[in-house]
Amino acid sequence: MHVFTVTGMQVQAGLDVPLQLPDQGFVWLACSRDDFSQELPQLQAALERLTGHALVDLHVSDLLNVQLPSHFDFCAQYDLVVFRRLAQRETAPTAGSGVSAGKRPGPPVLQRIDTSPVGFVLFDRLLLSVHPQDCAVLQAYAARLTAASGEAQSETDTRSAGARGIPRSAADMMLRIISQMVDGYLDLRRELSRQLDHWQAELLSPRTRFSRWDALLHARASLHQIESLCEDQRSAMQRWTEALEGWTVDKDPLASREMDLLQIRSRDVLEHIDRVVQHVRRLEHNTETAVQMHFNAQSNRTNDTMRMLTALTAIFLPLNLIAGIFGMNFEFMPWLHQASAFWWTLGSMVLIAVGLGLFFWRKRYLARTGN
Repeated sequence: MHVFTVTGMQVQAGLDVPLQLPDQGFVWLACSRDDFSQELPQLQAALERLTGHALVDLHVSDLLNVQLPSHFDFCAQYDLVVFRRLAQRETAPTAGSGVSAGKRPGPPVLQRIDTSPVGFVLFDRLLLSVHPQDCAVLQAYAARLTAASGEAQSETDTRSAGARGIPRSAADMMLRIISQMVDGYLDLRRELSRQLDHWQAELLSPRTRFSRWDALLHARASLHQIESLCEDQRSAMQRWTEALEGWTVDKDPLASREMDLLQIRSRDVLEHIDRVVQHVRRLEHNTETAVQMHFNAQSNRTNDTMRMLTALTAIFLPLNLIAGIFGMNFEFMPWLHQASAFWWTLGSMVLIAVGLGLFFWRKRYLARTGN
């Protein structure tokens, strides 16, 4: 378990839960889902000591559930936000991460997308976050928070230092972590777009035969799943934002400014989620368009081939007619016993073939297609 005590511009990191909340600031308790399950009685006692309230049993089940979609719930003492992260996974998924460990036929970039849930329990001055095992988001933000604390010590303007790295409240901390999780997917856009653009080029190329239909179908299904996941994320954050508007705020200008910053940051998170949804929908639309253009191009090439074969058949049809006439087994036929009849007949057939060929070439029945 990681324990961070944030007081003004100072951040103290440790492993032991403090006996009481600081006079100014808040406490962030971050742990993995396995640690949360094993140390649940100690955590409940610590929450009871620090805030006067423990977690509800149903909310504990939500925090332990690896298949739970993003959602928001609340009670009189705290808010519960479950947010399924969109982060790039470099290694194979673990057994308890909620992600299938089998080999998937999609592109490698989609195989490295982890959608494990992260739970947040938000008290007035305490934030409890439950992460998957070896969560890169937790490690990255913990390092970022520690680095921001060191930079803030040398800042002369504490307001600018806090705006860059150190959150002012537990709610601000939660929104910053969620924003970083959403931005994790935005980092995958370039690689994902490059992979799908490569497939689109193969679909539209007349010299290659596309054979990755299973991977393409899986990619489309994965994109649709990510879109549904982002819709759940947006719904959860929208409900939390609406609940934020109902918070009571003191008349202190500093408290009012802090509430305004929370609302701005929550809308910024919603805007980032909308960007993810729009990008996924654009990729789905581009893939659908490429598939339709592929089949249209295949149909056009088939039509061109049939048109050429029809023109060639039309050229040889009168030649076959002439050969069939002179192949009849009649005893008396014109030119049958003349020495020049063969050359006249052969010349006539060549003239007819050349004439029909030029006619069909002028009509572009034999023209080379643009594909």
